[in-house]
Amino acid sequence: MSHPAVAALRSEWIKTRSVRAVQGSLSAVIAVTVVVSVLYSATIGQSEINQPDADPVLNAFYPLNFGQIAAIAFGATALSSEFAGGALRVSLSAVPRRHLFYASKMVVVGLSAWTAGEAAGLVGFLSGQLFMGEFAIGLGHPGALRAVLGSGVYLALMALFAAGLTALLRSAVAVMSILIPFILIVSFVVGDVSAGVADFMPDRAGQAIFHQNPTGSLGPWSGLAVTAAWSAAALLAGWWAIRTRDV
Repeated sequence: MSHPAVAALRSEWIKTRSVRAVQGSLSAVIAVTVVVSVLYSATIGQSEINQPDADPVLNAFYPLNFGQIAAIAFGATALSSEFAGGALRVSLSAVPRRHLFYASKMVVVGLSAWTAGEAAGLVGFLSGQLFMGEFAIGLGHPGALRAVLGSGVYLALMALFAAGLTALLRSAVAVMSILIPFILIVSFVVGDVSAGVADFMPDRAGQAIFHQNPTGSLGPWSGLAVTAAWSAAALLAGWWAIRTRDV
């Protein structure tokens, strides 16, 4: 017989692959990022990079703003599927230890999002640069390789952030209704009012990894550490909900 932790991980991996909405949102992380990279670079990429204060690395990884929406959807749907039709009761019958069930679920979510994020970052970057002409940069450009490596980490952290909140709220719709407007609107509004505060928002902090030379309060890796702290807080809140609430 396999170790309980191995069996739990295998079970969660199978569920991730078999639930259509979960698998679709994970695939969308790569597809959306690559498509937007090509469209962006082929249409306005060169005009954007030709501005005096342009950051070529940030410009190259701008499409990940769209990929992160898919990553959030993946994290949310991976957890919300447990709260539909008594699925959580079945899962806990198979894995009675709630801490093992929750940890296995989050490990699979994190690793899946990290893998998709790395693929999205690398393929999106390389495909986009094919349309940048004389402004194209390679992996040897300062900050480019760091941004590729950070892509998977950042998207995994955002997926885990959404997954933890979904475990707390038990609704993917509620979580996406909060996080997506927050990332697309609130973060920028706060940035206009107080840039120092915005630097510590979960999305803005982690996105420092995509700047060639970050100018805010946080550096590339310290920014990811702040995003990791937000994700850890959400995961702890989700664990509390799974541990204490009735199935």
